[in-house]
Amino acid sequence: MQETTPPPGATAPVFYEQEEHAHGDGGTLFGFWLYLMSDCLIFAALFATYGVLGRNYAAGPSGADLFDLRLVAVNTGLLLLSSITYGFAMLEMDKERVGPTLKWLAVTGLFGAGFIGIELYEFAHLIHEGATPQRSAFLSSFFALVGTHGLHVTFGIVWLVTLMVQVRRYGLIADNRRRLMCLSMFWHFLDVVWIGVFTFVYLMGAMR
Repeated sequence: MQETTPPPGATAPVFYEQEEHAHGDGGTLFGFWLYLMSDCLIFAALFATYGVLGRNYAAGPSGADLFDLRLVAVNTGLLLLSSITYGFAMLEMDKERVGPTLKWLAVTGLFGAGFIGIELYEFAHLIHEGATPQRSAFLSSFFALVGTHGLHVTFGIVWLVTLMVQVRRYGLIADNRRRLMCLSMFWHFLDVVWIGVFTFVYLMGAMR
């Protein structure tokens, strides 16, 4: 399309600015998708490592001896609920309602913090029982996989709090909306990974 130069004193067409914003948003989201794909490779490697080493107990405890499925089920529920509440925040964002958006983001952060708290309690309990990462290849791969996911959730909470400060200060401007969209993809991605952890590590481990 041929670009026309506006006459002197005339305002530049608005669609040029809108087109620039659209390209900027698309580039950011595409770049973030690339990051998520690289994160998929990291978790795929950790899952593969656990699949190879998950039965090497070195005469130590197995998952059936260590895992408390009721506690893990509560933790899973917290993370899944946080995904739902983040979805509510995105709906409020589309309505340009800053207050409700912040409230749902805060609830999401609380659920995420509860998830991390339970996971830290589980790790502390396992270490207290002598089930440290050095005890066996099974425990090394377990702590590596679950711990890496926990670090991602922790980073997501820090990111969430930072965005809440930005939204409270500047409102739902285009940049904040784009950042919230990226965090939404990241948060839901962590939910999907955790479903794999819950099924592959905890449920199958408890049946061995």
